[in-house]
Amino acid sequence: MEIAVVGSPEFTLGFQLAGLSDLHNPEGEEALHATLRSLLNNKSVGIMVVDSVMLTSLPDRLRDQLSSSVSPTVLGIGTEEDTTLRETIRKAIGVDLWK
Repeated sequence: MEIAVVGSPEFTLGFQLAGLSDLHNPEGEEALHATLRSLLNNKSVGIMVVDSVMLTSLPDRLRDQLSSSVSPTVLGIGTEEDTTLRETIRKAIGVDLWK
């Protein structure tokens, strides 16, 4: 299983330096939607890391698909506060670890 990273070149740079190679830097809204849909259907991707700024700009339907996906598991990471990781862990184990 691979880890795919979606975000701006600045966001994906750290993951590239850590040795990840499945990096995506979509330019524009349509390219972002196409990239995310493609990764959702890719059976070799186990974890998808997405810039939280990009996640918040997605249409509700696509954001719901990403948040309910089990394989790949979608994690929103960024500088802004995001509850995606918290909700993913709560759904997976049934306990809110932040309380």
